[in-house]
Amino acid sequence: MSERRRELLVERAGSLSEDDMAALCEAADAAILEGGGFGWVNPPGRAALERYFQGLLLVPERELYIARLDGVVVGSVQLVRPPRNNEAQAFAATLTHSFIAPFARGHGLARLLTERAEDGARALGYHVINLDVRESQEAAIRLYESLGYTRWGTHPVYARIQGRTVRGFYFYKLLQPGGKIA
Repeated sequence: MSERRRELLVERAGSLSEDDMAALCEAADAAILEGGGFGWVNPPGRAALERYFQGLLLVPERELYIARLDGVVVGSVQLVRPPRNNEAQAFAATLTHSFIAPFARGHGLARLLTERAEDGARALGYHVINLDVRESQEAAIRLYESLGYTRWGTHPVYARIQGRTVRGFYFYKLLQPGGKIA
């Protein structure tokens, strides 16, 4: 008997329906509990997550990409454009707050989510993507390295998780053909 083919989709979200918001908050809760909570160590509660994502959609410098598994939102990543007053780094965007709910992992959605955000950055004319990740997020580190990200630095006191200090790793990727910065 063959396994059913799952439907994978990543899209830029300009708004979220009530069902999509509920699914995104559920996925975020699950990711936070699993240790991949994009800054949160403990789930902040449904109301706080809804306010967070609703507010995020209003920030002009942030783009929210959502991942769907069989039509249901199971993760997201944010593409952050530099502030207008940062002319020196106007060529670089940042990927942040990336997660896939534990129950939806293993289908390639994290890779697809990252690639779509990279495509979005290229379309906006960015030449570099930067990101950082906790050392404990080993699957994310493997993913970024497999996608051609270069680890350039380590922050020895990056985060505190359950009373323990963990390191953070910094990565970048050149986005334009030939790795050139115009």
